[in-house]
Amino acid sequence: MGQLTGGDPSLLRRINSAVVLHALRGAGSPTLTDLTRITGLSRPTVEGVVEGLFEAGLVVEAQADEGEARRQGRPARRFRFRAEAGHLLGVEIGPHRVSALLSGLDGRIIGAGSRAVSETAGADDRLDQVRTVIADLLRRTGVARSSLRAVGVGSPGIVEADGTVRLGTALPEWTGLALGERLRRSFRCPVLVENDANAAAVAEHWKGAATESDDIVFVLAGLSPGAGALIGGRLHRGYGGAAGEIGALHLLGRDVTPERLLSTTDTPLEPLDEHAVAAVFAQARRGDPDAQAAVERFIQRLVHDVAALVLALDPELVVIGGWAAGLDGVLDPLRGELARYCLRPPRVTLSLLGEAAVATGALRLALDHVEEQLFAVEGTVTARR
Repeated sequence: MGQLTGGDPSLLRRINSAVVLHALRGAGSPTLTDLTRITGLSRPTVEGVVEGLFEAGLVVEAQADEGEARRQGRPARRFRFRAEAGHLLGVEIGPHRVSALLSGLDGRIIGAGSRAVSETAGADDRLDQVRTVIADLLRRTGVARSSLRAVGVGSPGIVEADGTVRLGTALPEWTGLALGERLRRSFRCPVLVENDANAAAVAEHWKGAATESDDIVFVLAGLSPGAGALIGGRLHRGYGGAAGEIGALHLLGRDVTPERLLSTTDTPLEPLDEHAVAAVFAQARRGDPDAQAAVERFIQRLVHDVAALVLALDPELVVIGGWAAGLDGVLDPLRGELARYCLRPPRVTLSLLGEAAVATGALRLALDHVEEQLFAVEGTVTARR
């Protein structure tokens, strides 16, 4: 690591502030002595940084507990990070519902809201529902819109860096939608838009089934499955944001579209929606042989899609989410077929976050953005004491 020897006092202050703020956020309610020990900075430096963080509204003095006061007389001053100094939103926009999660700057969720949406709703109507859910959530939690520091959004489709949906077949009027630009009109803070499977992969790594794995594939299993991947703990989007679009693999074969896979007759399943699919699976559970054959074809298609991604990325763990994760017996065929096709079969498990995965991942992306601002210089150089 390099040694900062002076010449840029403003950079030095930013580094020291980031180091102290990071320590404050992770240490509960430390004293100045605690912060000096944790950061390795001098006491006068720590005192100056804490004073500046007070003025910025990011730190307040914490109450000493009664036991400490009795033992020590007048206790040392303690400080805490003000998670309530700002707020973050994580939003999911899906075919059948929109949902939102609200947190403080520590990522702890303090409110949630959702609303059902028709799968035929156009882009304007769907975005109106998003705004309604967010407005209601802010009202119920008493959080001012001006307090929001960042908003993360998870959406189906191939999402470009500026939040434009380059291709989105799951929602009407979604292809070509300038989603990021449309939503930024409602906020005075950054809005970050990500593919829904990518967001869910981030969520499982943060709070779900993949907290101890850095090389993972999350499969959002549905009628047209998608996947998100983390390589070395970092989200892999691909050159144009289309990594993980395994739902397009059926284009490599004939007559293997979802409409034909799930048909119990000689004609494609129409209309192809989750209600129709649920009926096929219900028939299979009742022992209908045609429905059982359709379910088997669907699971085999999912297995092959996942195997293609596993062969390309060699993940440690595959997490299955989406509505297909609730299918009886989906894990055993996946494990068996991956062992058959893959040189090193990964572990396979179900999502722990379920329907909350996409919104939770969107919230984490918002938190990442704020943390980059707060701690951007941390660890780049070592400040002189």
